[in-house]
Amino acid sequence: MATEGGTMTSPQPHGTSLSGTSQSGTSQPGNPQQTPHQEKHHRHQARSVAEHAAAVAELLQPLRSPHRTEVLPLREALGRGLVGDVTAPISLPPFPNSQMDGYAIRSADLPDGGGELRVMPPVPAGASPDALQPGTAAPIMTGAMLPEGADAVVPIERAVPDRFLPHTEEATEQATVRLPEAAPGTYVRETGSDVRAGETALAAGTFLGPAQLGLLAALGIPEVTVYRAVTVLLVTTGDEVVEPGQDLPAGKIYDSNGTLLEAAMRQAGLEVRRAGIVTDNPEKLRGLLRAEGAAVDLIVTTGGVSKGAYEVVRQAMEDQPVEFLHVAMQPGGPQGIGTFEGRPFLGFPGNPVSCLVSFEMFLRPVLGRLLGTPAPRFPLRARLGQPLTSPEQKHQVRRGTLTPDGTVELLGGESSHLMHALAGSNVLVHVPQGVAALEAGAEVEVWML
Repeated sequence: MATEGGTMTSPQPHGTSLSGTSQSGTSQPGNPQQTPHQEKHHRHQARSVAEHAAAVAELLQPLRSPHRTEVLPLREALGRGLVGDVTAPISLPPFPNSQMDGYAIRSADLPDGGGELRVMPPVPAGASPDALQPGTAAPIMTGAMLPEGADAVVPIERAVPDRFLPHTEEATEQATVRLPEAAPGTYVRETGSDVRAGETALAAGTFLGPAQLGLLAALGIPEVTVYRAVTVLLVTTGDEVVEPGQDLPAGKIYDSNGTLLEAAMRQAGLEVRRAGIVTDNPEKLRGLLRAEGAAVDLIVTTGGVSKGAYEVVRQAMEDQPVEFLHVAMQPGGPQGIGTFEGRPFLGFPGNPVSCLVSFEMFLRPVLGRLLGTPAPRFPLRARLGQPLTSPEQKHQVRRGTLTPDGTVELLGGESSHLMHALAGSNVLVHVPQGVAALEAGAEVEVWML
């Protein structure tokens, strides 16, 4: 994260303790009852981003259970997280092979300045060649096994003639080629130069993308143990929201949160069950959560977590171990966390940018650290194209566009309802707590979207 001194630190709680009471004095989800002193303290001090992310990690820790793993063939494991270390059963490469099309030689056969060698039968990829005799050179293809006795390869471009000769037995016996000198190991891929048998090929928690799955295939591993995809019940709340495609009465708005969050969750590898829009009726919300929540790993709601008069999620959770609090973050300050009848629950704010920022700051990175998926959003450094101000007591997350020259242009201001600005952005811009203003050209941390 960029500070006024230029130091970058991630807002995520790497190494943060996941147990006990947070430093802000607010209780953790497992112990929602607060003393009068805690309640008073809670009203005046928001939980930090790192503290809340640690609380989310503690809540979701059971998702790492061995009962939530499965063995999948490689073609079905894309985007999953690896449960345990994978040890290489063979070396890669499994034998010394040629890095180029050329001639396999004994380097000792070519004195200073090179020399002429008799041409042996060619070595195609996949063949098991005979040993290379002194004073000879074997035409060899890229990836082909190096003949025993050979210790270097001369590229065909450096040979005279600079083309492979006819492969007939008679022609090969009479053919010679002039080659320059070559040091031992030139254009040779040694056994195990990529990974050696017995070494850790992939560590537990690795996100399995195309490259990781390709490595497992190269090692001859046909299947892998991964964490099951997390199933989320996603509930949008509010009397004021209407499903897209319906008529829009006065005072109503179309629901964007459901589509926005579902897309973000699916992109991150979660399985999403949409419950539609629930009106501001606590009993109906409780009934829906009881009916559909038991079959999922996590319940996520949007809206109804602030301190207004009709906060349906707060009302529906009155008899549950759920805490509603404020995180020192803009947007996305109001948050809910706990369990509903034993099922992990997260309550995100109702403004669309706020709910997406909540997902990106808390749920997405926590799942990535616990389960290896989704892949993390690695922080990049960029320079502001214009000055900004930020509430000093909060971690501010702005939207922007990162340009090819490394400058980030801010879009949409601080408001959490500006969907058009969000849709035009390709980065989240982080302004850490304690920073009130940054000038144009100041360095900031950005996450690519």
